[in-house]
Amino acid sequence: MRKAIYLGLVHSPVYNKRGDIVCTSVTNFDIHDISRTCRTYDVNQYHIIVSVDAQKKLTERIIGYWQDGFGAGYNRDREEAFGRTRVYESIEKSIAEIEEREGKKPLIITTSAKIFPNSIGYKALSEKMLNDDQPYLILFGTGWGLIDEVMDMSDYILEPIRGKSDYNHLSVRSAVSIILDRLLGEN
Repeated sequence: MRKAIYLGLVHSPVYNKRGDIVCTSVTNFDIHDISRTCRTYDVNQYHIIVSVDAQKKLTERIIGYWQDGFGAGYNRDREEAFGRTRVYESIEKSIAEIEEREGKKPLIITTSAKIFPNSIGYKALSEKMLNDDQPYLILFGTGWGLIDEVMDMSDYILEPIRGKSDYNHLSVRSAVSIILDRLLGEN
C-alpha cells in the first residue's frame, strides 16, 4: 500500500563521537531538504524529534514561516512541503501520534551504517511496504547514530548504504533521499 509511511529525524537520543548520549542541533538544511524529499516521495509526515525546548521552538518558528508567514506566499512549493513536517520531543510521542492517526502502532525501521541480525534489504522492505497496510516509521539518526535502545526497539534495520569506497559518512539529507528512492521510487 505504501500509504502510511512516516519519517523521523532523531536529534535525541543519539550518540556523539565519544559515545555520549546527546541531543544534536537541528539544521535549517535538514528541515528544508528532508521536508521537500518527503513530499516528493509522498511520505505522510516528517517528524523532527528533538528534546531541547529552545531547538523545538526555533524549528517550529522556521516551519511556521514557510506555512503561515511571508514564506508561504513567497514559495508555495515550500509551503506544501512543510505542510507535512512536525516537531516532537521524543520518539515515543511520534509513535503515539502515528498510532492515533492510523489506528495501530507503526513498524519501526531504523537506519545504520552497520549490519545487524535483523537487517533487511531495500527490495525486501519495499515489497513488504507495498503488500501490507501496516504503518511504518523510518527513523534516521543524527550525530553518530541512534542509541542502542532505539536500535533494539526496531522491527527492522535497513542495510547500510554502500558506496564504492570504504568511506561511509553521508549527510543525513543524502541518506534520506537515497533510501526513500530505493523504497518508494518508481521501480
